[in-house]
Amino acid sequence: MVLSLQLGFAVIPLIHFTSDKKKMGNFAISLKVKIAARASAIIIVGLNAKLVYEQLNSWVTSSPSTAFWMYILVIPIVIGIGLLLIYVTIRPWLFKHKDIPTYIPHGIAGIIGNLDAIDYHHIGISIDFSKNDTNSLRHAIMQGGKKATYSLIHIVETAGARYYGGDVLDHETQSDVDNLDKYVDTLKNLGYKAEAKIGYGIAAQAIANIVNTNKIDFIVMGSHGHKAFKDLIFGTTVNKVRHMVNVPVLVVKPQV
Repeated sequence: MVLSLQLGFAVIPLIHFTSDKKKMGNFAISLKVKIAARASAIIIVGLNAKLVYEQLNSWVTSSPSTAFWMYILVIPIVIGIGLLLIYVTIRPWLFKHKDIPTYIPHGIAGIIGNLDAIDYHHIGISIDFSKNDTNSLRHAIMQGGKKATYSLIHIVETAGARYYGGDVLDHETQSDVDNLDKYVDTLKNLGYKAEAKIGYGIAAQAIANIVNTNKIDFIVMGSHGHKAFKDLIFGTTVNKVRHMVNVPVLVVKPQV
């Protein structure tokens, strides 16, 4: 009986094995082969069903004490398996499924069209008076040439700057303003259009406010090159800024 049921399960799928000739071309199964396969499957399933019926009948008639358990346990299970086979047989005709597109993790490459260079008109450069400022200025000039306007951005992060904002008049703030003006004068002497932008308080938020309010379309920021542990402790201004603005951000790492 077990062998018969297994044969029934194995043959049933052949009844629904079809091929789309448009998709498969010369590899599509011909109509004659389909008819022969289905006919063979029906014959084999029928013979298996007959064998199962005869086996169950012999068990019922052989022993009256066994008949009760056969009607209670075995026959309901066999009927359930039979109904499952019927469902598997007719389901493809009752429910038509549309082809589900294959999921591609990284998407499909699009058609690359216009690759003309982008002209940036207003470039912001974060300045922290470190050795990396020269590299940041150099990379910014490479992006905009002498056509763009360069805003040199420095943020005063003292306790007084965080509390009083632009009204703070401590020595550090005045020193930062003077140093930033020197950078601006140097660029102007070289023929570039430059201006100073001073912010106060938390660096990331202040830089983002300057970028958004002054319509800066490109930012160059110097990275201090912190290791992962220092980044975890101090946070990264660059990472915070890029989430607060909608313009490209170029990160310049210090040269070793």
